Amino acid sequence: MAGKSSKKWAGKWALVTGASAGIGLALAEELAAGGVHLVLTARRIDRLQKMAADLSAKHRVEVEAFAADLVRPEAPAEILGFTTRKGIEVELLVNNAGFGAFGYIHEIPESRMLEMIQVNCSAVVQLTRLYVPAMVERRHGDVLIVASIAGFQAVPFNSVYAATKAFDLIFAEGIAEELREFGVRVCALCPGSTTTEFQEVAQQPDRVFRSAETAEKVASVGLAGLAQGKSCVISGTKNRLMLEGERLAPRRFIAKMAAKMMRPTES
Repeated sequence: MAGKSSKKWAGKWALVTGASAGIGLALAEELAAGGVHLVLTARRIDRLQKMAADLSAKHRVEVEAFAADLVRPEAPAEILGFTTRKGIEVELLVNNAGFGAFGYIHEIPESRMLEMIQVNCSAVVQLTRLYVPAMVERRHGDVLIVASIAGFQAVPFNSVYAATKAFDLIFAEGIAEELREFGVRVCALCPGSTTTEFQEVAQQPDRVFRSAETAEKVASVGLAGLAQGKSCVISGTKNRLMLEGERLAPRRFIAKMAAKMMRPTES
């Protein structure tokens, strides 16, 4: 399955944020397998450079690496400056970078929550606004925004993260309709629990990740959904069925059930 959907962008350039691990890495690998040239961004330049060398040698595509910390509001413009200087026309923008923070709202540092909003929301808007005008002008281009099934509901003890992903989901679905007439497609990819570094960074309990999907599966679902022109795609049959069931229940009941599952255990 790897590379089938990504062949749509063969010979063109894709920009992937948060590319050094997890879903971002899986997206980069599938795109490279489909003959797509890549601009990879993340904070860890050592990982990016190794990835760039490996993917270029394995798939014979061009791969550029650019270190960028999206916590910094200046980072999106710096990324655009890099691709502009290189003369790279980005056909596919993948807004993948993001992180979470698990715990009680009054115990998570305020700075951490604000950084989460910057990376998960503001940087997504900034990068999209920077790259979409050229896509509109040439009447073709694609944007994949990695949201989450957490964006469909309140998630106590992950409240800010869920809110940021709700923003990503609604933003993606809205601009998908705005940009459709210009030949630009936008899709929100909504995975559930996924085997990535996210759990360690967010410090979430193991029980939440017992039925996690692989990052490779999620990446394939996202690229296939975008290639098919979908504005939102949910990865995993269980996740889709769960969300359908939640629509029939009161929102407070869903939040209470989520709180019961997510509540931190005493050490």
